[in-house]
Amino acid sequence: MPAKNDSPHEGPVTPKSEKSEQTRALILETAMRLFQERGYDKTTMRAIAQEAGVSVGNAYYYFAGKEHLIQGFYDRIAAEHQAAVRGVLERESDFEARLAGVLRTWLDVAAPYHEFAVQFFKNAADPDSPLSPFSQESEHAREEAISVHREVLRGAVKTKVPEELREALPELMWLAQMGLVLYWIFDRTPGRERSYRLAERGARITARGVALARFRVLRPLVREVHELFTDFLPGMTKMLPAPGGEDRAR
Repeated sequence: MPAKNDSPHEGPVTPKSEKSEQTRALILETAMRLFQERGYDKTTMRAIAQEAGVSVGNAYYYFAGKEHLIQGFYDRIAAEHQAAVRGVLERESDFEARLAGVLRTWLDVAAPYHEFAVQFFKNAADPDSPLSPFSQESEHAREEAISVHREVLRGAVKTKVPEELREALPELMWLAQMGLVLYWIFDRTPGRERSYRLAERGARITARGVALARFRVLRPLVREVHELFTDFLPGMTKMLPAPGGEDRAR
């Protein structure tokens, strides 16, 4: 019997061997190319398997369906981004510089996948779709992305964040990044130049907002904004303690 699989987005479990990892990567790369060339809806698992030179059963062995392939893509982007931002986070200690670097790096990492993202955006925009960045299926990649923003705050030595807001701010920063992603999808400027400008200005505004959050009078507003998103956005269900001290259910 195969060993237990720890990934939430793969189908049946694969042996931890170099050959199996190569086959999995081949299937994922082939799927990404076909999704971009033919569109997500028009690409079948059979076509992916045929193009990759594997059996349909083997394709399903690694990925339970097309949605799992997209989740594999999400996880890949998240992992590539986490690796790419190491230099920025080790080099910069200023909050604005750290956040701007993280956002620019995401744009760099995502650049080769722009046309592919345009192709499947209509599916990801459906709040009931497992491809939505707010879906339960996307939780792993979402948490990985939010963890980067936690690191941005943690290493900003001159930025003092009140303890009561340390949980809320990284999620709000990730939501702001999702706004950048949406803009990037529709950005047709050469090299997505306007997206990079938006990242810089967004980091500046966010840094100012975080600096203001140290004032006690503004903390309830930050909490209220966070609770607004956690109450109404699918997938954003991690609640802050309710007034009175009792935690609200997920």
